[in-house]
Amino acid sequence: MPQTPSQFADDLVIVERRREPRIIVSVPGRYAMASRRDTRGNRREFACRIVNISLHAMTLVVPVNGPVAERVITHCDEFGKLEGQIARVLDRGFVMTIAATNEERARLADRIDWYEKNKNHDLSDGRKHKRIMPKDPRSTLVLADESRLDCFVIDMSPSGVAVSADIKPKIGTPLAVGTLVGRVVRHLADGFAVQFIELQDIDSLEQRLIQS
Repeated sequence: MPQTPSQFADDLVIVERRREPRIIVSVPGRYAMASRRDTRGNRREFACRIVNISLHAMTLVVPVNGPVAERVITHCDEFGKLEGQIARVLDRGFVMTIAATNEERARLADRIDWYEKNKNHDLSDGRKHKRIMPKDPRSTLVLADESRLDCFVIDMSPSGVAVSADIKPKIGTPLAVGTLVGRVVRHLADGFAVQFIELQDIDSLEQRLIQS
């Protein structure tokens, strides 16, 4: 049975500081790995979700994994840009160390403290229609040739879904995300958008996206 995000977060191994406090979060972001590059030699970016963090390590749910010691750069609004190395590979994710100077770690401590104090507040992001993030972002792409590929659901709505994966299909490509069929309609910096063939019921949307 797949791990829930909370179970996934609890699987963190504290790197070097076993007693260091950490907080459980659910923060969307993006990441790049040193060995993953596009045809021009630029680092490819993928979407991710940070599920727990301390001053020296954090755990990410990701669509594309890397090996232990792989260099990683992450970006998110809440904690900014963080760099480090993969310390442990998990199912659909990894634990990474956080490399920082004392000054950078002090700023991170302030950000973590702010997030912990405000994470239960409903802070408006100014969007007319706030995006919906699934509780469990892990899903499966089913391509026209019936091949399957792990993917990460960035956000979703009754009409479509934004996905991050180790491929970026051409616009117009038909595929399924979980059990929902649609077509690729837009490329994103860290993935692509799929428009469903028909509008979906919001109450069953996440369940159908996660099923395969």
